[in-house]
Amino acid sequence: MSAELTQKTHELKLADSQPVENEEVDSASENEAGEATGDKKKKKKKNSKKKKKKGPPSTGISHQFQKGVYPEGEICEYAVTESLNRMTSEEKRALEIDHQQQYNDLRKAAEVHRQVRTYARNNIKPGMLMTDIAEMIENSTQSLAEGDTWKSAGTGFPTGLSLNDCAAHWTPNKGDKTILQESDVLKVDFGVHVNGNIIDSAWTMTFQDQYDPLVAAVSAATNEGVKQAGIDVRLGDIGAAIQEVMESYEVEINGKTYPVKAIKNLCGHNIAPYTIHSGKSVPIVASPDQTKMEEGEVFAIETFGSTGRGYVVGQGEVSHYARSGTAGHQTLRLASAKQLLNVIDNTFGTLPFCRRYLDKIGQDKYLLALNNLVKAGVVTDYPPLMDAPNSYTAQLEHTIILRPTCKEVLSRGNDY
Repeated sequence: MSAELTQKTHELKLADSQPVENEEVDSASENEAGEATGDKKKKKKKNSKKKKKKGPPSTGISHQFQKGVYPEGEICEYAVTESLNRMTSEEKRALEIDHQQQYNDLRKAAEVHRQVRTYARNNIKPGMLMTDIAEMIENSTQSLAEGDTWKSAGTGFPTGLSLNDCAAHWTPNKGDKTILQESDVLKVDFGVHVNGNIIDSAWTMTFQDQYDPLVAAVSAATNEGVKQAGIDVRLGDIGAAIQEVMESYEVEINGKTYPVKAIKNLCGHNIAPYTIHSGKSVPIVASPDQTKMEEGEVFAIETFGSTGRGYVVGQGEVSHYARSGTAGHQTLRLASAKQLLNVIDNTFGTLPFCRRYLDKIGQDKYLLALNNLVKAGVVTDYPPLMDAPNSYTAQLEHTIILRPTCKEVLSRGNDY
């Protein structure tokens, strides 16, 4: 017998001081005076103030939360059974004591994500280079997360900026000149990690009202997935609930009506330290999968809706890569491949990376070596995932943790 799921949203309180605003001081424009015609009467001087544009967030999170304790996400009670109420169980509360550092690292990463995405959502506009958008997000993430090395804290994976029929796994490579258009549907998917504890969260940006129902579909579907998730819940059941909500929507684009389809070969996933996809998949369509979610697991609940076929294929120039955590020892004959693998292991470990990241750390003429590593199976490439040409896709994603006492939606914010 299950009780109705209830949710309690905690206010995000500061532990010691208010976050530092990255805002310039207002400047007053020069006063202007004019003369009236005929009687030569002077008009009153007018004072006008012009606000300088706020810069990207750059004040490290530890300076904003000087006690080193970061805000909880949204707290949701599990369904109450006759035998156990986890929120009040002393046994379950005791189990959480040993995981406080993990929780705090995840909350720190989530707070970085919220602050960076707030700036991004307010400042991404048509006419911008996609490279500039990616670097704005990544540079802000690195500044706020304050990692001494790539592995200690910072970007959890390359910033996905997939457009229109591309659902995922696209970020600009060096020299890319793609410009964001007003008619585009943009998925912004970026990760933040602290000590390998990764927050994976994404949203969809549009600049025309006609796409609103498509965005509403993935928002409602993801929230349904978050609601259904819990300890001992079957993954296939979550997929069925997500699909039912997603496919209750339709959208009219340029005078034509499309049913919104859940993209059946994309899914959510569980997350382990330094491993963005750690084995379990959360389907977004009905599935016979009887695998259960378990206590202590971290999941990215993400949904994708499409006006196309609802099925993606990998195609186009690759930007995303990751070290294979399961690859055994491989003999590499190419000296440049050995050197590059050493750089990847020392810099990123198993965190995903992109070609721009290799450029940033000073690697040059590495493509032959990188392809050699992919061919050897020690690095995996992730090509852009494309739905039908001229279709539109949308995404929304949250990271949750199934604590012994409750479900915490770590990446929840005031925006989504």
